[in-house]
Amino acid sequence: MKVVWSLEKATVRDVYEALREQRRVAYTTVMTMMKILEVKGHLKKARVERAYVYTPSHPRQQVVGAMVRDFVERVFDGATAGLLLHLAKDRRLSKEERQRIRRAIDEMED
Repeated sequence: MKVVWSLEKATVRDVYEALREQRRVAYTTVMTMMKILEVKGHLKKARVERAYVYTPSHPRQQVVGAMVRDFVERVFDGATAGLLLHLAKDRRLSKEERQRIRRAIDEMED
């Protein structure tokens, strides 16, 4: 999704090439993932000449929210507190990030 958002529209080949710069990935894996994202409604596709061009179906924040909710449902049985506790204990969070999380929680309580 990040590649499609950054390019605004992309073919499977475009996404494959972009991902390959970062790590080894099979073309068929990229194609499968893009098909799954299309089925879930995160991507739209249109035939342009001999290839399908994919575009985001919704703004980034909306899709990220849906993906996080799906992840929380699958991994934490829908309990967002489990995810938050896991993140709070993560040593990779900077002091600033932890403060930002605290402020967001405090704002919700007001």
